[in-house]
Amino acid sequence: MPDKNHKLQKKTYLQRYQGHTKMNVTVCELPNNWTESDLYWNRLIHHLDTEQSDLLLLPEMPFFEWITRSPVVDPDLWKHAVAAHDKWIARLRELPVEVIIASRPVIENNTRLNQGFVFTREHGLLPAHDKYYLPDEPGYYEASWYERGDGSFEVISVKGVWIGFLICTELWFTAMARHYLHQDIDILVCPRATPMTKKDIWVTGGKAAAIVSGAFCLSSNFTGPNTKDEDFGGTGWIIEPDRGDVLMTTESGKEFITLNIDMNASKNAKLSYPRYVKD
Repeated sequence: MPDKNHKLQKKTYLQRYQGHTKMNVTVCELPNNWTESDLYWNRLIHHLDTEQSDLLLLPEMPFFEWITRSPVVDPDLWKHAVAAHDKWIARLRELPVEVIIASRPVIENNTRLNQGFVFTREHGLLPAHDKYYLPDEPGYYEASWYERGDGSFEVISVKGVWIGFLICTELWFTAMARHYLHQDIDILVCPRATPMTKKDIWVTGGKAAAIVSGAFCLSSNFTGPNTKDEDFGGTGWIIEPDRGDVLMTTESGKEFITLNIDMNASKNAKLSYPRYVKD
């Protein structure tokens, strides 16, 4: 299993954010097969360059087909997914953005994991959090396909901006959002692979996580077909930290959105209700 202390030491590799509190952040919704050509890749490059984005959040395990849709676990297919992610991560420097965040399939000590990571131009790939809360149902047999992480939910500092992960299903465990609140988190990232629902309960979950953590909540998702009975739900979002207001969402024809956010809003939110109430 990954060493918890090793992850925490990653913070020391990144300099504190100095002189600026604002960032242009980008979220997206992408088809499950978007890496079959460079079409969306080139659109993404154009968007990031035009919007002068500082941070990009991609969906959960974004660089291969969503393999956990099947209840039949195939270790070789997992290895193919790992290799595909390695290939695309090697291309991340093509994107005109300083910070890129997502999760990826890994094999560590013969254990399959879904690992959240931060990639920066200066330091390359930094592991940040292994997904701990795993569903196991049609379309999302994740607990069958890979193991849960070590249960640590620790922030990682990127130029002094404190970032925490709640990967997909972890969004519903609001105690972890509260845990991040006590770590003075600025941004909570939620890479997802979630289905279309009659009412978008996932946005509701994102609003609650933003309010509880007192942090901007960012999420990116897949869109389009998953199984023969279900499509992915799209709807990437940027949610503010005080009242949980949805500032922007992605939609069909608007796969990438960028917004300038001010980390002072996260700092101020932590002084107001319900964040200040003692545990």
